Amino acid sequence: MRRFWLLFSQSVTVLLAAYFIVATLKPEWIRRPALVTQGTGVTLVESPSAANSPSPPGSFRAAAQKASGAVVSINTSKAAPRGPQANDPWFRFFFGDQGSQPQMGLGSGVIISPDGYILTNNHVVEGADEIEVTLNDSRTARAKVIGTDPDSDLAVLKIDLDRLPIITLGNSDALQVGDQVLAIGNPFGVGQTVTSGIVSALGRNQLGINTFENFIQTDAAINPGNSGGALVDVSGNLMGINTAIYSRSGGSMGIGFAIPVSTAKQVLEGIVKEGVVRRGWIGVEPADLSPDLSETFGVKAKHGVLITGVLQNGPAAQAGIRPGDVITDVGGKPVANVSELLTMVAALKPGQAAQFQVQRRDDTVKLSVTPGLRPRPQATGAGGR
Repeated sequence: MRRFWLLFSQSVTVLLAAYFIVATLKPEWIRRPALVTQGTGVTLVESPSAANSPSPPGSFRAAAQKASGAVVSINTSKAAPRGPQANDPWFRFFFGDQGSQPQMGLGSGVIISPDGYILTNNHVVEGADEIEVTLNDSRTARAKVIGTDPDSDLAVLKIDLDRLPIITLGNSDALQVGDQVLAIGNPFGVGQTVTSGIVSALGRNQLGINTFENFIQTDAAINPGNSGGALVDVSGNLMGINTAIYSRSGGSMGIGFAIPVSTAKQVLEGIVKEGVVRRGWIGVEPADLSPDLSETFGVKAKHGVLITGVLQNGPAAQAGIRPGDVITDVGGKPVANVSELLTMVAALKPGQAAQFQVQRRDDTVKLSVTPGLRPRPQATGAGGR
């Protein structure tokens, strides 16, 4: 009996030692959810909720939570166009009431002020008779159009609600290719969606989308319905307003474009303060440098924008700019092409002098140009979406 008892005690000692080692080094091997029968159901003892647990490494949870509350869904309706025979009773008798259904639109927007101001795309709200905004907390409100700027494809709306979540504006000029970003919006009307990607390129232009183009390109998935939504950095700060995609199928192909928040701020301030966006204008006909044009005008500059014509008595002519000059610098920033020159001049304040550097054959000339107010286009439109 004594021998049996000794063997038993040794076995228990070994088992307890093994249990202690496993519990210390591999606790998940012995911890199992407890099953508690309650009526006909089963309750599992689970880990703490994800909302209270720290973000796992590489997660964008904090950025998404910070920014998503300020991103709204925008639904628009527009009266259906009526043909010339719409009021003819005989036509309606034989063919019915044609085109009586209103046209519906879908997009996104970003709340940027506790006063209820919302940034979105002009093409989202263009021509709309009614605009309804749905917040991420399911509240809805009718929106009023404060102003639009078709040249940049931006619009400012306003809603009257209290306790509005607002987004933090970031510094889009500090973005670099390769930085991680998130796109937040309401694609295809399925509900708010967050996608991730990187900054693929900066300063994209000559796309034929807007008059003034300086897009952030990203591979974060952007689809129809995302227009007007937010492009944010990994801290949840607004970097751009999602505007357009390149697609052959109508869906995302990894090439999306966003208007930098630096541009959006200028448009917002102009619309809210003055009702319109005031842009600079100097009255020139610019052209990108090419070997043929350089030979024709006797240009020796290697970079910049060639001026092929100058409006008589315009701001550029009064400042001394001549046909054949090459503008290489505006306000201390180098100019590479016509699109950059257009954007830089438009950003100047009308009536406030700015320094231009011009290459005139072998000479470098610095001129003070006082831009005028850019004339409004005769017909406005958002251009290719």
